Amino acid sequence: MKKKFQPAFDGILSALQHRSVRIQFYLGALAILAGAVLKLTYPEWIAFILCIGMVITAELLNTCVEMICNLISSSYDQRIKTIKDIAAGAVLAASVSSLIAAVIILFHHL
Repeated sequence: MKKKFQPAFDGILSALQHRSVRIQFYLGALAILAGAVLKLTYPEWIAFILCIGMVITAELLNTCVEMICNLISSSYDQRIKTIKDIAAGAVLAASVSSLIAAVIILFHHL
């Protein structure tokens, strides 16, 4: 069973070499800490974990897109810029919606 998941764990470890991925993991850890301090309810934890997972997943996919684009061409190409911008926009959309959900949940406890 370990061999089946090893490539996924290797991929996460490789992705953690990228600053943007590390930042999302740190922010997720801070959100979990805040949730523990504020004693979130069971449904709130589900929302928190789903939001954290969504943002980290988006960032992992964005990192893949950037790496593939850089592999295809090292010179400037407007099409590649657009592809990278769209992938970054996906991370932004996931992050903003997660932040709004977190603010709603956390302020409820203050």
